[in-house]
Amino acid sequence: MTDKNEIIAQHLKNFAALTDKDISESLPFWKARKINKGDFFNMQSMVCNDLGLVVKGIFRIYYHDPKTEEDKNLFFFSENQFVVSFRSFISQNPCWYFIEAMEDSEIVFISYKDLNSLYETNPSWGKFGRLLAELFFSYAQTRTEEFMFFSHEERYLRLLKEHPNIVERIPAYHISSFLGITNPSLSRIRKRIKR
Repeated sequence: MTDKNEIIAQHLKNFAALTDKDISESLPFWKARKINKGDFFNMQSMVCNDLGLVVKGIFRIYYHDPKTEEDKNLFFFSENQFVVSFRSFISQNPCWYFIEAMEDSEIVFISYKDLNSLYETNPSWGKFGRLLAELFFSYAQTRTEEFMFFSHEERYLRLLKEHPNIVERIPAYHISSFLGITNPSLSRIRKRIKR
């Protein structure tokens, strides 16, 4: 893994304008972890105790419906994005979703307990917490609005913008599940866009 401290420092500066001092205070709390393809960052019905930053790889957040045995993809997280079940993380209640690595992946992560002690001792980290909450609120609202206001094709184009190369990296049926469409519909959209 590339130098974990460098990766964290770069991302935190870009995300929350944290100073070198703020960042060095947090470094002992961040840990590196490799997650193999098909393994989980978090499981349905378990509390999500960690906030991860994706260094390499791609994750899907999905709900497994025990009645229909169907998986519904809700989000993808790829390089330079935070990966977490945010509601579970902040409430410390069980998560409704699985978070699965779609490729061999690497993350750096910090625990709920350690992040909260940073919030309490340093106002800059308090600001980080606010920005994190705003980011995840924005993800959730955007996802809802996309279903209300955008066509399947527009949602597909937005997905490509958010996660370049996702199409080459994961099976098409995961993308159709995320878009709420069938595989044949996805094929038609891709053909139209190519033209």
